[in-house]
Amino acid sequence: MATRIEKEQAIKVLTEEIKNTGVFYLADTSSMSAEATSNLRRACHKNGIRMKVVKNSLLQKAMERIEGKDYSELMPTLKGQTSIMFATKGNAPAKLIKDFRKKEAKPELKSAWVDEAIFIGDNQLAMLSTLKGKEELIGDIIALLQSPLKNVISGLQGSGGQKIAGLLKTLEERAA
Repeated sequence: MATRIEKEQAIKVLTEEIKNTGVFYLADTSSMSAEATSNLRRACHKNGIRMKVVKNSLLQKAMERIEGKDYSELMPTLKGQTSIMFATKGNAPAKLIKDFRKKEAKPELKSAWVDEAIFIGDNQLAMLSTLKGKEELIGDIIALLQSPLKNVISGLQGSGGQKIAGLLKTLEERAA
């Protein structure tokens, strides 16, 4: 039995870990064999995901201590054995779980917190695995913004460029 001081320390550690991440998944890893659990831990480590088994009551207290964030929708999923997976990319744990379940029945997704969006239930796994990360979305936006500019530049450089250049020159002469 852990002492009150040990429990308090565990809550502090969890609180800090949750505060310092924008992405965490809660998964059911119960009834997994020792070998399967070990393989899952190795796969997590290899993919930059930190996984640990947590006591639901301690995790709930840690979430309740974080100001400015509302984790209340996650609370009902804190039943049975819970493993928490911390990641930097929103889709990384989902991809890992999906891939791992090709050989094993578990882990099963209970819920996920991805950049303040809440996902509840294992049926969210497929959608979560296709989520784009912040960097990918920024890249897509930049590509979209550059696209019209590239069209204008290629238009100016192509055969129609002389027409556009001529139009610009005519407009410039009219303005003068």
